[in-house]
Amino acid sequence: MSRSQCYEWCNRFKEGRMSVGVDPRPGRPSTSINDDHVEIVSAVIRGNRRLTVREVADEGGISIGSCHQSFTETLPMHRVSAEFVPRLLTDDQKENHVEKSQEVIPNANGNEKFL
Repeated sequence: MSRSQCYEWCNRFKEGRMSVGVDPRPGRPSTSINDDHVEIVSAVIRGNRRLTVREVADEGGISIGSCHQSFTETLPMHRVSAEFVPRLLTDDQKENHVEKSQEVIPNANGNEKFL
């Protein structure tokens, strides 16, 4: 950090500033990511997980950047083997994992050669 930047921060704190966080900037808020766009992207990708970001954006009528941002930030998804998959398991998937595990436990306890 330069000396002039240090002096500027010192002056800001002397004037009563309490944090080093970024101040809100003036201007129009982003309208490219809203609930409607996220729902469109979610519906399209759940219909066919093998679509590219460009194809989802074209089908949903939104920009590629907004579509990509919807995937990575709003919908916690990423691409695995040419498919978009959720980063976290859904409640149904968690319940299914528990059920399958409970089915396997008696076999594992009673059989020495299970694995």
